[in-house]
Amino acid sequence: MIRVHSYESLGTYDGPGIRLVVFLQGCNFRCLYCANPDTIDAKGESKETAPEEILRMAVSQKPFFGKKGGITFSGGEPTFQARNLIPLFRQLKEAGIHICVDSNGGIWNKDVEELFSLTDLVLLDIKEFNDERHKVLTMRSNGQTLKTAAWLEEHGKPFWLRYVLVQGYSFFKEDIEALGTHFKDYKMIERVEILPYHTLGVHKYEAMNMEYKLKDVKLNTPEQLEEAKEIFSRFFRNVYVN
Repeated sequence: MIRVHSYESLGTYDGPGIRLVVFLQGCNFRCLYCANPDTIDAKGESKETAPEEILRMAVSQKPFFGKKGGITFSGGEPTFQARNLIPLFRQLKEAGIHICVDSNGGIWNKDVEELFSLTDLVLLDIKEFNDERHKVLTMRSNGQTLKTAAWLEEHGKPFWLRYVLVQGYSFFKEDIEALGTHFKDYKMIERVEILPYHTLGVHKYEAMNMEYKLKDVKLNTPEQLEEAKEIFSRFFRNVYVN
C-alpha cells in the first residue's frame, strides 16, 4: 500500500505537459518554507492506497496527457516510500505513462536506485549549495542530494534542477555561482527552474498549531527574480522562472 496525501489532476507545474500529480506522505527534510507541512509526518492524515488505484487513475487520464504529459509523484518526499512504489512504477511503464519524480535527492538505498532507474524524469530540488546554509534551511546536509545528481548524470537520467529563491536563506550570489560551476558540465540537466518563494502554505501551519518561522521573509521582487535568472543563465541554457 502507498500512503497518499492528495491528488491534483491536470497539473502543469510539476513536469512537462499536463500531469496527474500524486502528493505522497512522509519527508526526510524539514524545510522552513515547506508549503505542505501536513505531508512531513510518515503517517499524517494520509490514506493507504492500493497501487492499482493510482494506476487506474493515471490510465483514465492518459488521453489528457498528450505527447509530453504523464504522472508526477511529489510530496512529501516520494523516495520515502520507494519500496512500495517500485511495483507501481513498473505497471505505469507497461501502460506507456511518462513518470516524473519530484525529489530532494536526500535518501539513497537500493530501492531508491531502482525507483530512479524506472523514472523518466527527476525534478531535483537543490535547496542551497552551501551545506551550512542548507542545514539551516532544511535541518539536513545536501551531501546526498549532490551524490544523487551525480548518479543521475552518470546513468543518463534526465533531470530538471529546481531552486527556491528565499531572501536571506538561499538567495546568495556566491552560492548560486558555486552551484552553477559545480553543475555546468552536466549533460542530463534539461532545464533549470527558479521557484519564487511564496507563503501559500502558511495557513496550514496555523491549522496545525505550528510556528511558521519565515513569516518576516519578503516575497521576491521581479528584479530579484531577473537577477537570479541572469546568474543561472551564465551556466545553463534553459532557465525559467516558474
